[in-house]
Amino acid sequence: MTQATISSEHNARSTVDAAKVAYLSATDLFQDMDERSLEQIERGAVMTSCHRGTVFYTPGETGEVLFILKAGRVNLYRMTAEGKKLVTTTVEPGTVFGEMSMIGQGMVDSFAEAAEDCTLCVMSRVDVERLIKEQPSVSLRLLELLANRLDAAEERLADVAYKSVPARIATTLLRLAGDDNAPVRLSHQDIADMVGTYRETATRILNELRTDGLIELNRMRIEIVRPDGLERVADELV
Repeated sequence: MTQATISSEHNARSTVDAAKVAYLSATDLFQDMDERSLEQIERGAVMTSCHRGTVFYTPGETGEVLFILKAGRVNLYRMTAEGKKLVTTTVEPGTVFGEMSMIGQGMVDSFAEAAEDCTLCVMSRVDVERLIKEQPSVSLRLLELLANRLDAAEERLADVAYKSVPARIATTLLRLAGDDNAPVRLSHQDIADMVGTYRETATRILNELRTDGLIELNRMRIEIVRPDGLERVADELV
């Protein structure tokens, strides 16, 4: 192997490492950390990508692992006795999830599936323990992230309990579109799983919303045309 080849491979590795450090520094959990600390985390963390539809965590897997979502969305779901998928949480970028008893984070009976193409940071229990000992501020950010996730889960439970199916679908579309009203790139089945209904029901309601001029439907793409009208639907109670 020539010296030029060795130098080229070294530079390639350095580029990859720099990219991982950049990913980590842009995550809320690791904000304001100095470069040396980020490099230490980078050596223990694994960055991985998952295509949409990939199930990368299933119930019964051994070992504790913590995921930090850098880009994309992840659905955490359970399967009913009848084989129906029920999405319990949609994880947004910057969110921590996984199986880690030391921080009160669990994935009991849950699957994790990439709802979009995703970039994930994966850390072991040993790495998380060392990180918390060396960077106490991280534990505070972990608590904050977990508290936000709990609030979101409680809000979703309230929607299921008190809102009609059309209202739940409208609420979900508005949440996923965000403040910039971005297109929602999900299938009708995805929407059904997220609001706890059947695909046929979700399709019928989406078609009604289109007929009312509130949304436009394309393949794997839902655009909100009248957010104000959709918000009125979202406020409907059972």
